[in-house]
Amino acid sequence: MDLKHYLQKAQKERWAIGQFNFSTLEQLRGILSAAEKLKSPVILGTSCGELQYLGIKEIIALVEISKIKYKVPAFLNLDHAKNFEDIKEAIDYGYSAVHFDGSKLPLEKNIKYAKKVIEYARKKGVLVEGEVGAISTESSRIYKKKFKINEKDLTNPEEAERFVKETKVDSLAVSIGTFHGIEARGKNPKIRLERLKEIKKKLKNTFLVLHGGSGTRNEDIKKAIKLGIVKVNINTELRIAYTEALKKNLLKKEKEITPYKYLPGVIKEVQKKVEEKIKLFGSSNRNN
Repeated sequence: MDLKHYLQKAQKERWAIGQFNFSTLEQLRGILSAAEKLKSPVILGTSCGELQYLGIKEIIALVEISKIKYKVPAFLNLDHAKNFEDIKEAIDYGYSAVHFDGSKLPLEKNIKYAKKVIEYARKKGVLVEGEVGAISTESSRIYKKKFKINEKDLTNPEEAERFVKETKVDSLAVSIGTFHGIEARGKNPKIRLERLKEIKKKLKNTFLVLHGGSGTRNEDIKKAIKLGIVKVNINTELRIAYTEALKKNLLKKEKEITPYKYLPGVIKEVQKKVEEKIKLFGSSNRNN
């Protein structure tokens, strides 16, 4: 069963699939271990930076071998790609989905380039996610002060409707008050659920995606899923879990120089975080 099957299932049954980004084997193992344990489908995200670090051939090989071992529905998605050549490469190598991020472009150009991506992706049966409204922050940032959302960056429902109508995109990333990164206190500001309602009213059949899921309040995520979000992206929280566990394990075993003796603890912490999100999104026992 392909990714579209699970997105349709999530839309119908009011739950969401988690997209969990990875850039190391330990992160990948943690994500898939959680998915296997909770019998959940997952989307494996790689940004262009993560893709460049690991290499596309290595990513494809690692994921295909890992899917045999863990026996879970796992689908690769290229995250926040702006360059057509990067998108084309991901499609050609077998990604299940690509996210074209034209959010910083004027709407007309966003539509124009999205059409080009969709035309190519359709030939290969690859799903395309577009974006209207800007989520321009970085997943590597931890904000010491309260983060303020620029109202101009929020998704305009009319523009979203036009974008989907003209491009026939499969999924749409919407800006409703989330951001990439996380506040140091651990909880980001409440999201704009009324804006999400307006968008969903105009886009009843489009798969809606929530980026910047890290740090977003659990109650907000639950409400957003009930209002039509079917995919939630998590990256920063996995990076924090990985980094903090690595630092802790290295300090605890400061004389240890064998990676395979201190890295299992890192995998465990990533798995724990992914399990927490899978339960929150309601995707447990949905792998059929």
